Amino acid sequence: MNNLTRVHLVIFVVILGVFKIYFAFAGEIIIMSTCRIIGEWCEISHPNRLKTGETVMKKKVLLFSIILVLLIMIGCGEKQEKPAQTRTDTTQIAPAKISPMREQHKAGHVPVAFGEGGQIKMLYDCRQRPQCVYLNNKVHIVFNAGGKPGAPAKSPTKPMAVTYDPITREFSEVVTLGPGNKDHHYGPVIWADEDDYLHVLFGCHATPGTHLISKQPGSIGSSLDSWDKGAQIAPGISYPAIFRIYDDKELIYYRTGGHPSSWTYRITDDNGKTWTAPARDVTDMDINGRTEWSSYQSKLPSKDGKLLHVAFITYDDNKPNDPKRFYNPRYDMAVENDWKYNLNYYDWKYNLYYVKIDLNTHDVTNFEGESMKTPIDIDQADAKCRIWDTKWRGTGVPPTIVLDENGDPAFLHVLSEETLEDHQYYYVRRANGKWKQTPITRSNHQWNSCHLTRDDNGTLHACLIIGDGYLNTGGYMDSYGGGTIEEWVSIDKGNTWKKERELTPDKSRYPGWKYNNIQPVKRPDGSFVDGMLLFYGWKDKDAPEAKAFLLHEDTVYVSE
Repeated sequence: MNNLTRVHLVIFVVILGVFKIYFAFAGEIIIMSTCRIIGEWCEISHPNRLKTGETVMKKKVLLFSIILVLLIMIGCGEKQEKPAQTRTDTTQIAPAKISPMREQHKAGHVPVAFGEGGQIKMLYDCRQRPQCVYLNNKVHIVFNAGGKPGAPAKSPTKPMAVTYDPITREFSEVVTLGPGNKDHHYGPVIWADEDDYLHVLFGCHATPGTHLISKQPGSIGSSLDSWDKGAQIAPGISYPAIFRIYDDKELIYYRTGGHPSSWTYRITDDNGKTWTAPARDVTDMDINGRTEWSSYQSKLPSKDGKLLHVAFITYDDNKPNDPKRFYNPRYDMAVENDWKYNLNYYDWKYNLYYVKIDLNTHDVTNFEGESMKTPIDIDQADAKCRIWDTKWRGTGVPPTIVLDENGDPAFLHVLSEETLEDHQYYYVRRANGKWKQTPITRSNHQWNSCHLTRDDNGTLHACLIIGDGYLNTGGYMDSYGGGTIEEWVSIDKGNTWKKERELTPDKSRYPGWKYNNIQPVKRPDGSFVDGMLLFYGWKDKDAPEAKAFLLHEDTVYVSE
């Protein structure tokens, strides 16, 4: 390499460094001006060698190389962009703190797990609600948990409470509210009174249960010491369901004792200090001679809280296990009632019934408005209140109730089909003066408890438990159904349905898990919080190792 070439190489490297600095501070205009200067330099430098063709060629090569590098730098510079500005959103997620009792995810619609060691019905089906209340921009949740990993079926779990902050997407520490018990019916429910104090009721299975009231409004506190004991509501309660009704009163609807006992309600107008019952109970299936006939019931107040819509299904409890009383002519077999022999056919229920209660007068009527003699027995129910004769097709869980655009009830119901292991979801509503049933999709179990809502545009959204075949593992945790979660929608008042999406938690994180008992998050007045759902899930077919899950989508907004 001769001296001239070395000089050119040094100049080339220096100029590249200078040009990079120029580009960073002055951009394309200064670089192009520099190119012009270099060109002029190449013409006037070393005049004694300009006549040499080799030298001229080397200068031209050098100029071409520099300009080429500059053009590449300009091209790359034009593709650089400033970082996108982050949109400010009241539901943006803060970094989550992880504790052994809860797991967190960042934004999106990924369900968030909380609670450890739940048993069957860690969160209850539609008979016993609510397990959460949205109050002052916080979600307060109660559930049964605390079972030991690997423990046998029916191991004790405890009533617990936790608070979720939708802004930070963080859970509080869990507060244990009572002792352990093996009975899943003892699971807690929660509500808020007019002064924003939280109430929890647990331990109810033909028992008074334990009624607690928070010492501070809108707070679960940090321990059981943060709660006072409330008044006894009734001497015997099973499947409590709490609602805010007209004039800022609360109502509790419940079964008074064992399977064949009556269903009734009580109302408080003093924040739970005293509770008043109607003169007569609403139903008592076996009161007039058809011994051991029983019912399971679901309920929903009208929008103004002056009416209570009640749906129920009926069955012969048949404690003697008389095979003649269990005989089902549709399937030509005895459909057993004793769960010790067949977990999955336990308590087969038939037909669909409906009544409406005027909560001011306590008058009970059928859909047509005809007054019923209370308590309603099975014969009067068959004659006056039955809205769907299912022709010996059966189910386990009563339907979910939704109100249509006219304020009339409609139902999401699961029912057996050709065999006892073949089930279908139905949308049931009144159309053109008749009750109409439209199939939605298949179900893998008669005890799948799902959710149905109607949005402001009239679109129906059904969140359903789905699975392949029939869930019949023989496991205790699997005995009340379970599967993946899908959302199905109808935009034509329930006449046709299509799958919209899957809402199941991350299968890579929870492989082989099943989920059940979907419920909405509600405010104290009963209105839904859009974009939030609650359910529970498990993997082992027997051990109490379930978790609860909260789905919090980005469409949720806090109150001002």
